Amino acid sequence: MKKNGKLISVVIPTYNEEDNVVPMTGTLTDLFEKNLPEYDFEIIYIDNHSKDRTRQILREICAKDRRVKAIFNARNFGQLRSPVHGLKQAYGDCVVRLNADFQDPPELIPTLVREWEQGNKIVIGIKSRTEEGRVMAWFRRQYYRLLRKITDIGHIENFTGFGLYDRKFVDVVRSIHDPVPYLRGMIAELGFDYKTVPYERPARRAGKSKNNFYSLYDVAMVGITSYSKVVLRLATFIGGIIGLISILVALFYLIMKLIYWNRFTAGVAPLVVGEFFLGGVELFFIGILGEYILSINQRVLDRPLVVEEERLNFDEEA
Repeated sequence: MKKNGKLISVVIPTYNEEDNVVPMTGTLTDLFEKNLPEYDFEIIYIDNHSKDRTRQILREICAKDRRVKAIFNARNFGQLRSPVHGLKQAYGDCVVRLNADFQDPPELIPTLVREWEQGNKIVIGIKSRTEEGRVMAWFRRQYYRLLRKITDIGHIENFTGFGLYDRKFVDVVRSIHDPVPYLRGMIAELGFDYKTVPYERPARRAGKSKNNFYSLYDVAMVGITSYSKVVLRLATFIGGIIGLISILVALFYLIMKLIYWNRFTAGVAPLVVGEFFLGGVELFFIGILGEYILSINQRVLDRPLVVEEERLNFDEEA
């Protein structure tokens, strides 16, 4: 079939995915040749300093097929920065972002493209079901519920970044220099209407998840500190309420002592409980304040998203 002159870029972040990059490349190549033959395509892997054979395998793939490109980071820059940097290096008419572990189903790409052809600038996959445990799913739902209440933008629930982005949106992302990018927030904030496509997220094809409590907590705090003022103002409100309650309690004890001078004994228990309660509240909001300061510090330092060690199959102009 005659090509229509349009290029689709597929951006795939990797970290220790030696068992997945070869089948993913084969799956995508077959999919485009059979289901989307009218489009040119390129596959861009951005490797976040893998410790296994992922880089060696990517070199072999790139040597065989010029349509496959690779970016090797000098070190691991985290799961937020590296994918956005990869997105910025894609100059197709649209860009598809998916993970290498097959949890983002490649077979959904033709559906995303058809929706894009209808004029939708952003077409994103939304998990209707996932293989993760009930406890993690519950925490995730509560997190998104909290975000909707404390932020000014409509965060997208059950969205991992898997989707198709028109070049106009990618150009907007490319123009934003944020050392701590939060792609989900950008999509909800920047004004482009988006189309959602539900899908059931399967288990990983191979390998183990790189996420742990700390990495998930880090992503969660970026989402909160980047788009919410409510949490900081909550400290003021709670401080005022606790101060008012303390005055009322003090008045109550004073009155009771004046009325029952010899019989009323306050004891030290209220003091101990009150001290621990106030200490817990103070430490909580000091921690929240520290998260905001850390976010400010990262942005003020203005470091690059990633430092590249090597590129494969990119022309010199790129």
